[in-house]
Amino acid sequence: MFLPDLGKYTVPVLGAYAVALLLILILTVQSLIRAARIKRDLAETEERRKHHD
Repeated sequence: MFLPDLGKYTVPVLGAYAVALLLILILTVQSLIRAARIKRDLAETEERRKHHD
């Protein structure tokens, strides 16, 4: 992996990258969980609607 010489800024820059990647990961997981919940709720609603028609 290519890592440029950041000198005295190595730790803050790599820390910022780590925080950014962590936030992206958290948001992605939250979105996937929410999408699964909404899909399940929609399927339940559609199933209830079938039985009432």
